Amino acid sequence: MKTVIIKYNAGNIQSVLFALERIGVQATVTDDPALIRAADKVIFPGVGEASTAMHYLRGRELDKLIISLQQPVLGICLGMQLLCAYSAENNTHCLGVFNNVEVHRFRNEGTPFKVPQTGWNSIQQLKGPLFNQVDEQAFCYFVHSYYAELNDCTVACADYIHPYSAALQHNNFYGVQFHPEKSATAGEQILKNFLSL
Repeated sequence: MKTVIIKYNAGNIQSVLFALERIGVQATVTDDPALIRAADKVIFPGVGEASTAMHYLRGRELDKLIISLQQPVLGICLGMQLLCAYSAENNTHCLGVFNNVEVHRFRNEGTPFKVPQTGWNSIQQLKGPLFNQVDEQAFCYFVHSYYAELNDCTVACADYIHPYSAALQHNNFYGVQFHPEKSATAGEQILKNFLSL
């Protein structure tokens, strides 16, 4: 099985590589369209800022490549947000795989919550193959100021200030707002589930 991690200027790549190695998977980090197309599984990680990341993807035509992929694709954190239609972070039009889904900034005025959300939070209302053998209310590790609203593609929820999408799925595209590579046993199981799709 060939697993590829898309290389671009917003990837939290090293921690994902280490997490895959822990479960016995050697992944290739690349921005080569031929290698990405030939992969059995594609991981699209991300940390950083949406508009800069989209500018980089468009400049290399990786935006067109990603939305054309037929194999299972997993967006992580910013990677999941970029698969949505729009992000309020610098008014960014994204890839639109999760059609009509918008990404907004947490508004914490009048609450004791800090933005970004940083740390462990539980996920619930788990649906679909990504969450096989993952416990309802499992704890995962989050670091984010922006969130995807609840929508028809939501396959897991979390609550911080208000409920939001912890995971999305549409056809062969999956996205998680948390970092499975930093989410201990639950995260490891989610990565295994994705790789066995």
